[in-house]
Amino acid sequence: MKDITLIFDLDGTMIDTAPDLIAATNYTLGLFGMPAVEEQIIEPAVGLGSRAMLHTAMLSLHREPDKDELDRLSAHFIEYYQDHIAVRSRPFPGLVGVLETLQAGGARLGVCTNKPEALARKLLAELGFDSYFAAIAGADTFPVRKPDPGHLLGTIGAAGGNPHRSAMIGDSLADAKAARSAGVPFIAVSFGYGEKPIERLRPDAVIDHFDDLPAALKTIAPLQ
Repeated sequence: MKDITLIFDLDGTMIDTAPDLIAATNYTLGLFGMPAVEEQIIEPAVGLGSRAMLHTAMLSLHREPDKDELDRLSAHFIEYYQDHIAVRSRPFPGLVGVLETLQAGGARLGVCTNKPEALARKLLAELGFDSYFAAIAGADTFPVRKPDPGHLLGTIGAAGGNPHRSAMIGDSLADAKAARSAGVPFIAVSFGYGEKPIERLRPDAVIDHFDDLPAALKTIAPLQ
């Protein structure tokens, strides 16, 4: 694993953030006199940001928000969420062990997320994971964001890595597109929030548990 760089998505890949994101969505709806929406309605939009979650929830209430309304609601969402970012959010099973294994083996680790950088750093710090990563890049770190390959390539560069010796681990179409456009292998997690079945994303490998990641890395030629 020496001299390879592994870039992880955050929400739905490393951390199960859905409970806190859904809570923030329903809190915001309540501020504006709307009823709470069931978790399974909001969950498909969890990896797409606050506006997408609010939009999805409001459509289920037969209400079509315009841009200005979504802007107002999203501001309240962020304000609430940043103060309740790690109430119920937890790492997916096996994450702690694999990060320690990868780091001990000499791999560079980074995070490339469409969450704002400050929120990503706060979440990782509150859960005790920030020290594992050489770079943490959010939606506002660079002029572009996933699925633009510049977001992933910028994160690899910030981590001190080489794109030809790197891989992206994620759960979404945005992750897959960014990796493919950057010429970087993509490893998909089957337990995330992204499209199902995950094979539709045409990943180079799929893992069902983080314990499977070291073996999956050995199947990818540029990392051998």
